[in-house]
Amino acid sequence: MDINRVLAELKSERTRLDAAISAIERINSTGARRGRPAGSRRRGRRRLSAAARKRISDAQKARWAKQKKVAKG
Repeated sequence: MDINRVLAELKSERTRLDAAISAIERINSTGARRGRPAGSRRRGRRRLSAAARKRISDAQKARWAKQKKVAKG
């Protein structure tokens, strides 16, 4: 085995690894992330009107009543 050829192959591999490492570091340093953009998040809690709360409450009570009716027989 030729030592000079092995050394050249190792240097070539090191060059490829350095390029891969620098590419990953660039991606990491830009703060690239998946999902929703940073500024699009809602602030605070959503508020429901009294009418909306009542509709949801009535619908849930109807579901409970239906489930209770099915369970009895």
